[in-house]
Amino acid sequence: MQPPQYDTDKEPCIPVLFLDGHQEDLGWRDVLLRAHLIKDLALPLPPAASAVLRLLVVMAARVTCLDGRAEPRMSARQWAARRRELLQNPDGFDPGTVHAYFDQYIWDLFHPVRPFLGDPRLASQCTKRAGVNKLVFGRPEGNNLAWFSPHTDTDPQPVPSAEALWHLLIHHYYGAAGQCSVRTVGGRSLGKAKAGPLRTTLSFHPLGRTLYETLLAGIPKPSQQWPGTPDCCPWEEPLHAPDPDDDPDDGPDPDAAPPPVTSPGGLLTGCSRHAVLLLPSPDGRHVVDAYLTWATQKKLPALDPYLIHHIHTGEHATRRHTARRADADRALWRDLDALLLAGDEDDRKGKQSKGSKRRYTVQRPEAFTTLNDLPPDLRAALRVRVYAFDEDGQTANRTWYTALTPPIWPWVQENDPAAAERIAECRKAAEEIGACLDAVSREAWGKVTAGAPRHLPPWTRTARTLYWPRAEATFWSLLDGDPARSARAAFAADAIAALRTATRPAIAQHFRTGEAVAAAVAQLRLRSR
Repeated sequence: MQPPQYDTDKEPCIPVLFLDGHQEDLGWRDVLLRAHLIKDLALPLPPAASAVLRLLVVMAARVTCLDGRAEPRMSARQWAARRRELLQNPDGFDPGTVHAYFDQYIWDLFHPVRPFLGDPRLASQCTKRAGVNKLVFGRPEGNNLAWFSPHTDTDPQPVPSAEALWHLLIHHYYGAAGQCSVRTVGGRSLGKAKAGPLRTTLSFHPLGRTLYETLLAGIPKPSQQWPGTPDCCPWEEPLHAPDPDDDPDDGPDPDAAPPPVTSPGGLLTGCSRHAVLLLPSPDGRHVVDAYLTWATQKKLPALDPYLIHHIHTGEHATRRHTARRADADRALWRDLDALLLAGDEDDRKGKQSKGSKRRYTVQRPEAFTTLNDLPPDLRAALRVRVYAFDEDGQTANRTWYTALTPPIWPWVQENDPAAAERIAECRKAAEEIGACLDAVSREAWGKVTAGAPRHLPPWTRTARTLYWPRAEATFWSLLDGDPARSARAAFAADAIAALRTATRPAIAQHFRTGEAVAAAVAQLRLRSR
């Protein structure tokens, strides 16, 4: 009987949307072969799409030699010229090169020696399986209540192999910290994992008119940080034939120093801190169980090229860079200036972290630093796709979401400094007025209820909910209108309207409400000047 097999380069596991509007599921190989005909990825899980896009960018870099491996001495100018030349090709990636690349490696999700992004050693190093419900995000597992899903550990339902691949990728990139299956390596047992490299983050990706343009635009420029170290993805690591004398407990040392993070392969595909092994059904069409545990206890020193980073001056090297966190309550337009300005030009003295005295400067995603080298027609059409997973740093997952900007690259500071600075001015004004609205509404509530609120008062919560959608509409009208119009006055008017709406029902209930709201409105008007 043939062992279970699921070749991800050929099996239909990646949903894509074509230019003509129809949707289809393809393998890795066909996604690259038909990238010039594809409009965008169509995965239903944003964190999985974020991971898939990173893998595809590396594959695109490999087949175009934009990874710098074939020509390590290529200058930045030569690299940019090579990319522009590729972008002029209407036929997409070279089919012969694509097939040659995929034919070199194993893409089988259940291969006994080299499962794709899996670790076969877990079968002997872990005493307990995690279960398929632990693998699939959104399913309850263990003793957790089944709020939104009928699945239980007493009757675990298999998951299709294509969907199992998506969740495998989510664990590698967004995996939770905390308790996991105990893994024994070298006589030492550990059952605690560290958070995945993208956990809690917002991921920003340049989006072209086709997936072909998206992948080429998203390739980060080659790094010379580790010139003597080969750049390998997990599936590209040398494959050694199994030796009966090998120690079955051989594995990663949890206390070993992290290896060099080369780019782009190691940086985009090799920073996982989780190890996973999928167990298939007899025909390989479903996954029925899984091992899920730690892969390393060390944080790999690397900055993902698709994240906005806060650079904290004066901090230890391990805490100097933090990625901007995902927040489902925060609209995307509030991050626009961080994408358009080079190195936080709107605030050279640095910003202050919320609830902290630590100051930081903002660094745009590294992948965005080369976008001005793209052809003018592509730059004019370039949008930004955002993938985010709002979660805490441990185990709690709130929600995931995606967003899409209009074509914003003509506003970038290098192209239109006045427009970029106006965007930053408007965004900063909206944030300051929003913070003032929170403060004055909280103060007004305290005056009426005769006490400082311990939690977020209802007036503040309602006013905040009303203010930010109004502020977004005002933000875009400010960009389209008279540049001399005061941004602070416009956002203050939104805040006053939101506060009055939030407190209107209380006017007839509490005799001190009118006085407290009038004082709050007066403070907002003062901040508008």
